[in-house]
Amino acid sequence: MKKYLFSFLFSLILGGNLVAGGFQLNEHGAKAMAMGGAFAGLANDLSAFYFNPAGLAFMNGINVSAGTALIAPTGSFRGPSPSIQESKMVNKLFTPSHLYFSYQVDDKLVLGFGANNPFGLGTTWDDNWVGRFAAVVTEVQVFSFNAVAAYKLLDNLSLSAGFQYNFANVEITKQQNLSPFNGEAHVDLKGKDMAAFGFTIGALWKPTLDFSIGATYRSQVKYDFEGDVVTTGPAQLSAALPNAPIAAELTTPAQVIAGIAYKFMPNFVVTADFQYVMWSSYDYLTVTYKSDGKVLTSSERLFEDTWIARLGFEYKYNSSLALRAGFLYDRNPVKDEYLDPTLPDANRLGFSGGIGYALTNNLSLDLAYLFLRFQERTITNSKISTSGTVGFSPMNGTYNSYANLFSLTFNYKF
Repeated sequence: MKKYLFSFLFSLILGGNLVAGGFQLNEHGAKAMAMGGAFAGLANDLSAFYFNPAGLAFMNGINVSAGTALIAPTGSFRGPSPSIQESKMVNKLFTPSHLYFSYQVDDKLVLGFGANNPFGLGTTWDDNWVGRFAAVVTEVQVFSFNAVAAYKLLDNLSLSAGFQYNFANVEITKQQNLSPFNGEAHVDLKGKDMAAFGFTIGALWKPTLDFSIGATYRSQVKYDFEGDVVTTGPAQLSAALPNAPIAAELTTPAQVIAGIAYKFMPNFVVTADFQYVMWSSYDYLTVTYKSDGKVLTSSERLFEDTWIARLGFEYKYNSSLALRAGFLYDRNPVKDEYLDPTLPDANRLGFSGGIGYALTNNLSLDLAYLFLRFQERTITNSKISTSGTVGFSPMNGTYNSYANLFSLTFNYKF
């Protein structure tokens, strides 16, 4: 019996797209967010830590920025086919934050430190919904601390290199079908990795006063999660329900961002970025027993490399007020057959806007709003089962999602 019940770990851990495109966060500063994230070729505030650290070399003195984003996703599922019953995600609010600091050592060298959340978010469904054997709660948090050096090789050309220290937490809960035994079990998995490392490099070139071009590379980061699965269920089966330490490796993707910025008028600039995300690194997910290292199971995920195209605008109305807008198109990396309710991802369009306002000579405020509309996605070939490990009932149906995002950043220059 215990061997049978242990088999559900396969669907618990490997059925979830824990790090799919929808868990990648690009909201690391209100100015960049208001401009659709098209910032690698401009990189003229401290959110350059993420979009292109080479931009720090052109920032004088000591600068500090701090802020947060508010992300409110909404989603639903109609199915499983042929049913059109609609189930809705529980509304939640996520608050990825950012803190940056830069110090100009001399005319050429700038050092900086930054902290943000490059991956995160999650989904929550009702405990009794039709897909409860696939997912109930999924949450991922990644915290990244970055140290960067940016150096001017020429007055109009800078290079940068940086080091990342990351730690991450993950939690998954779901119901498990115990048929042919009586009832259901509740499964709660928690894991963490307190030390994962990566690096960044960047370049920014300003061939003219009105035109600049930049690029940055962010490396893969490998996480070695360790945790426990805790299962509760019918009293008569409690001794046989799996409760064991486990481990899994997970690698978040490398990415390249390239962008340009052109000043059409002294007070009007247009930016464009292309972001390439190498999700194909997430091909298999293997889970082992922590006690002896033996493989519990391994499953193909076969994510695809993907890209994001971005366009941004900034109009300086006067010396105190700047008006901003942006647009993005983001392709998701998840194949139809692997899409599941841990992440109802899809290609998405984003429309953004915001303002920047100088409160004093040293203090400024940036505000931004971004609306993300996910393409309606109908699945007809799902490899995810609504019945858990008992038989196979494909989770075919239609997913609909959208999200409202707000961001606020304070900037201070010493």
